[in-house]
Amino acid sequence: MLVHPNWDPVAFNIGPVPIHWYGIMYVIAFALFIILGRVRIKTQPHIQAQGWTKEDLDDMLFYGMLGVVIGGRLGEVLFYQPAHFAAHPIDIFKTWQGGMSYHGGFIGVLVAMALWARKRKRNLLDVYDFIAPMVPIGYACGRLGNFINHELPGRMADPSLPWAMQWPGITDHLVHPSPLYQMLVDGVLCFVIMWLFARKPRPRLAVGALYTLLYGCARFFTEYFRVPDWETTFLGLPITSGQVLSLPMIVAGLLMLGWAYSRKGNGTRAVHA
Repeated sequence: MLVHPNWDPVAFNIGPVPIHWYGIMYVIAFALFIILGRVRIKTQPHIQAQGWTKEDLDDMLFYGMLGVVIGGRLGEVLFYQPAHFAAHPIDIFKTWQGGMSYHGGFIGVLVAMALWARKRKRNLLDVYDFIAPMVPIGYACGRLGNFINHELPGRMADPSLPWAMQWPGITDHLVHPSPLYQMLVDGVLCFVIMWLFARKPRPRLAVGALYTLLYGCARFFTEYFRVPDWETTFLGLPITSGQVLSLPMIVAGLLMLGWAYSRKGNGTRAVHA
């Protein structure tokens, strides 16, 4: 049995201002985006051939940050807790307490990248392919923030499970440490697969499509171990909120991947078009 360390969500204070671990995780995620993006630009010839620059990356990060924060928070409000936020609208702005929807952030980033691509006159599919390998590690940081905040507890776990955890506020049973599952599977594992896949030239949209499919499948799996925000039935089977939101990603990922590899003459594109 493991015991949750029950860290204080506040890492430290700067005068009267508390600095939360959750916010620090987002700063780390954005820093990793810049670092990994520069590694791609420096070491991967097909990325260099498309004309990506460090200036592109820095400019893109600003748009991405807005997309993640605004989309993630609105997703939490609309997808998971509409009744709570309708009754307590001021809580919408308390992002330091956690509560960011990945699916909302995903949509927010797509919108932000579309605006950036239009501004810089780049093909949106190229932009999506460029950023997709860097996204999962940022997601992993967010889930670590959830764990530190002791949010998103897992379902009841068998006490014989070596990593079954005693969770803050839950005294009658042990649980699966679901934020760690999602950090490792939806985040770290997806990152490793995506990074290896994206090292070589691929057809336009193949990298972005694979990430959409991969994350959807990973999240659908790890949701089985997490206490759902809400649950319904589909074809007579229980399905959680996260699984409902991941199904369109799985379908879209399959369709996009098929489209990417079926286009005649698409080949393995190594130059900017």
